[in-house]
Amino acid sequence: MPKLTVAQLKKKLREIKLLALDVDGVLTDDSIYFGADGLEMKKFNISDGLFMVLAMRAGLEIAIVSRRPSPATLSRMRDLGVKHVLQESLDKVELITPLLKELKLNFDDIAFIGNEIMDIGLAEKAGLGIAVGDSSPELIKTADFVTKKNGGYGAVREILEYYFMAVGKDPKKYLR
Repeated sequence: MPKLTVAQLKKKLREIKLLALDVDGVLTDDSIYFGADGLEMKKFNISDGLFMVLAMRAGLEIAIVSRRPSPATLSRMRDLGVKHVLQESLDKVELITPLLKELKLNFDDIAFIGNEIMDIGLAEKAGLGIAVGDSSPELIKTADFVTKKNGGYGAVREILEYYFMAVGKDPKKYLR
């Protein structure tokens, strides 16, 4: 399937009401640090987080959809004010379905950014399926759009910059 052009991506982004994000490999560089005591640490991209906050202030719903439960993810999303943190299911379509019902949305209303083979199902079902630049070849093959940036290195910000352009809003207006 041919990938969307940036102009086509922006047109699709105007229609979305929810941005769903995988964590490991999308908001992080796909690394996890473990201490001897089991403490888990992740490196999150600050610019991705900033643009997530600005987009939420501009009215876009954001949800985390992750296979593995992570206290580090919960802590970071709490810090950003992300209300919808869904974790601990291999089936991401099943994981997000109750949230869509709660928000009175359907799959066409969402964009999903992933990086791995377990993200293919939701990327195909979402109105807009996006793969970060260093995603698995299988996801890249099925995604509607592939970011220039790699996961953990500004890929989410890249998409949110396109979102702001698409909806005609200036992200600087949402800095408080």
